Amino acid sequence: MATTQSREGKSGPKRIGAPAAIRYAAAQLAQMLQCEPGSVSALKGTDDGWSADVEIVEIQRVPDTASVLASYRVHLDEQGELVGYERTRRYARGQIDR
Repeated sequence: MATTQSREGKSGPKRIGAPAAIRYAAAQLAQMLQCEPGSVSALKGTDDGWSADVEIVEIQRVPDTASVLASYRVHLDEQGELVGYERTRRYARGQIDR
């Protein structure tokens, strides 16, 4: 495993990049919730890792426009391991923010 110098001068595992953080956030949340991830709508680097907003289809309905989606904020450490998540919004497919 690659190592890098931290701000304090300590050696540690290398921080994953943004593309990997997006994949890890979606995959680990889907595994926890037992559902398919939709998209990652936001990604932000934090002091201790990454924060991502992942959209999930919570209730699949017919027609598709009646489905219920949710946005989850996912927190990853520097190596991409999920350390926490929370649902921040629940909405009907096609609903537009004001």
